[in-house]
Amino acid sequence: METPPMSISRLRRPLGRTGFSISPIGFGAFKIGRNQKVKYATPYELPGDEDVSRLLNGLLDLGINYIDTAPAYGTSEERIGRAIAHRRSEFVLATKVGETFEAGASSYDFSGQAIRQSVERSLSRLKTPTIDVLLLHSDGRDEWIQSETDAVPTLQELKQRGLVRAIGLSGKTVEGARQALEWADVLMVEYHLRDRSHESLIADAAGRGVGIVVKKGLASGELPADEAIRFVLANSHVASLVIGGLSLEHFRSNLAIAGQSTNRCD
Repeated sequence: METPPMSISRLRRPLGRTGFSISPIGFGAFKIGRNQKVKYATPYELPGDEDVSRLLNGLLDLGINYIDTAPAYGTSEERIGRAIAHRRSEFVLATKVGETFEAGASSYDFSGQAIRQSVERSLSRLKTPTIDVLLLHSDGRDEWIQSETDAVPTLQELKQRGLVRAIGLSGKTVEGARQALEWADVLMVEYHLRDRSHESLIADAAGRGVGIVVKKGLASGELPADEAIRFVLANSHVASLVIGGLSLEHFRSNLAIAGQSTNRCD
């Protein structure tokens, strides 16, 4: 196992008030578990187990310590558990509840019972006693999920029981994210050069100690990595930009770009 480069370790940013310090580039684990009904322009084959293990261990060796997955990402959770559960202390693990993907289709259930069952399955698949960050996996009904279901109190209960360390929302709307500021430890939002709609919300979240993780910062691959990464990480309130992919070399390059950002946390 390699020692993470000192410069990368120094780049880690605080994830709000959670107490976690995470790499400015996080790993989005969608592509290691699912290739059906995807939004990527280019089709891809799922990697084999050896390739997944090599990728995940290589990411940790590079110093990437934020791993983002979900039950909706096919076999992603199981593969993470098999490949790097033995290195559990080296990374911050985020997964989600509310959406599942089975038999080629997504389904949504934000009831307390469904969320508890989902967490039990995730803990087993990931081979861990605790989930570091648990997010509601919104289908777009951000405000309804928070107001009309028992999802939020269920997440708070799981945190109180010690099964989860931090809770939050992976949403789609600014209004939903703003509502979540009342209870969330972490928000996962879309933010990039073509969509800055969450920019003021990101600043408000920072003022409340709510951690911000950015998704789709490269606009699903439509923006050049160099420009897109620099833009997102220039916002000092962003803790990490989660990027999906299967190439360790691409992540090494992404980290180099992150290291050149003007807003490093030394």
